[in-house]
Amino acid sequence: MFFVNLPLRYCAREPFYLDYFLTHSLCPELGIDAFACDSLDTAWHETMARTFASAGLATAVHLPFDDLRPASCDPLMAEASRERLLRAVRIARIYAPRHMVGHASFSPPASPEQAEQQFEAALATWRRVLAAWPGHPPLYLENTHDAEPERLAGLVAALRGLGLDVGVCLDVGHWHSFSQGVARRDLSRWFAALSPFIGHVHLHDNRGEGDEHLGLGQGSIPWGEFFDLVEALPARPTATLEPHTKDALRQSEAFIAEHSVLFARLFRPV
Repeated sequence: MFFVNLPLRYCAREPFYLDYFLTHSLCPELGIDAFACDSLDTAWHETMARTFASAGLATAVHLPFDDLRPASCDPLMAEASRERLLRAVRIARIYAPRHMVGHASFSPPASPEQAEQQFEAALATWRRVLAAWPGHPPLYLENTHDAEPERLAGLVAALRGLGLDVGVCLDVGHWHSFSQGVARRDLSRWFAALSPFIGHVHLHDNRGEGDEHLGLGQGSIPWGEFFDLVEALPARPTATLEPHTKDALRQSEAFIAEHSVLFARLFRPV
């Protein structure tokens, strides 16, 4: 079984989404954004957490990322991002998630000095955020607009060196589009850099022109190569499907059913 992305604001605004997950026994990776932090009170989150628990559904949490700069060299920007993430972690605890996902969100540095400043800012951000939850579940930092994988690998290695339970969420769709994997064809480089840390993956498809979040097999991601590289990982990761439409979800489910033996071998059930 896989997680499927589900923004909490959808649960609040459109009951259809919650009903669909409960009816189809889908384990949600719950997206926490500013609306979920500021407009939904603790009682609402507690009710939602009980709803998923009563249905026997494991949960995971995706921390906020819109407009956040956790690696900013500007102390005010970094502090605002940390405050938002800290609020989200307080909410995440209510759901007892199996894991959390966050975005490292490195910006292209103007100089080696700025790259080092960004690294130190990111390190400070995630140390502080995780210190707010002793005994927290694994935090997986996700690649987004990264031009190369080494900065993310270095950040995760440094956090692990501090004794923190941190790994990588490899988003193959982001590699293919944002990181220009469609042209560079360098998926093996990303796995070489990140394989010691990959504990989770985000699965969706695109044609390399944008972050389309299509169903698996509807774009041009080289799934055969991806599966071969996943099979070589030192440990089986868990996975989240990230469709943005019901049709994309159905396509992904059909793709998985067609390759059920392979998926069962490659991915750890939630």
